[in-house]
Amino acid sequence: MVPPLYRRGGPGARRGRRGVGQGRAAVLQNAAFRNRTAGSGGPALATTIKLLLTAFFWGGTFIAGRILAAEVGPFSGAFLRFLVAAASLAFFLGLREGLRPPPGRGDVLRLLLMGMTGVFLYNVFFLLGLKEIEAGRAAVLIANNPIGIALGAALFFGERMNAGKIAGILISVSGAVIVITRGDPIAGLRGGFGRGEACILLCVVSWVAYSLLGKQAMGRLSPLAAVTWSAVAGALGLLPFALLEGVHAAARYSAAAWGSILYLGLCGTTIGFLWYCEGIQTIGPVRAGLFINFVPVFAVLLAALLLSEPLTASLLAGAGLVTAGVFLTTRASR
Repeated sequence: MVPPLYRRGGPGARRGRRGVGQGRAAVLQNAAFRNRTAGSGGPALATTIKLLLTAFFWGGTFIAGRILAAEVGPFSGAFLRFLVAAASLAFFLGLREGLRPPPGRGDVLRLLLMGMTGVFLYNVFFLLGLKEIEAGRAAVLIANNPIGIALGAALFFGERMNAGKIAGILISVSGAVIVITRGDPIAGLRGGFGRGEACILLCVVSWVAYSLLGKQAMGRLSPLAAVTWSAVAGALGLLPFALLEGVHAAARYSAAAWGSILYLGLCGTTIGFLWYCEGIQTIGPVRAGLFINFVPVFAVLLAALLLSEPLTASLLAGAGLVTAGVFLTTRASR
């Protein structure tokens, strides 16, 4: 069912001529904001550095996940990551907004579903996939998240698909096919698509569901509150499975495993989220969103440097196509 604001003739369509004056005022406000930002290079430069570091941190999650998946079960690894993330996010939420519970039953249900999709399912599939395939290949496949979100928004919320979005989707999907089949689609049809690739693509499906649920939840909650409570819900959902898997033996994990857990929880989740939101507030969502295109680039380079993964022609070509496709789709969504 499509919410009224996304239906033709709904409340969003009835604003009519009254919205023209508001639109002009918004344009003038945006112009003034850009002038202030351009005139004060400090905040914009600091934000750019933070967004680049955020992309670097998110690229590094694939290396940390690959290291963790080799030693720790997927439920235990995902639970410990979000135990760290939920605790640190709750700390910042308490400082900024106070730890108030979600206001209504509908919000609680959405947050539970966000926790099950974006935390539970995504991270279990993430670690299962990284146990099977290289970090660089996984990063390029997961870079298709914005493509899936654009398709989901068109399907469930009635958002328009224009030529730019369609072109971006086709380019990005072709890049993913090249990466999955290692540059040989015929071989891919003969069994080149394995369990690892399937798990990583299920990550994309999980993240699309999380993002579309978040689109509704953030109508009543701040982004920080929505992410914090969904992290808590996901961690609680993972706990019984982690106990069955043997998370009580976590004290015997290696330093590399614990370093990966802390990196994933703090750098890959809490710091990355806070800095990305700060970037949206400072330079706007479109410009901040462009930095996501650096994530697979950093992941592929870090995987080659730290894990000695080969930089094959098919991986580089696929990464280039996926990045170009995501850029086109994001730009066409403005």
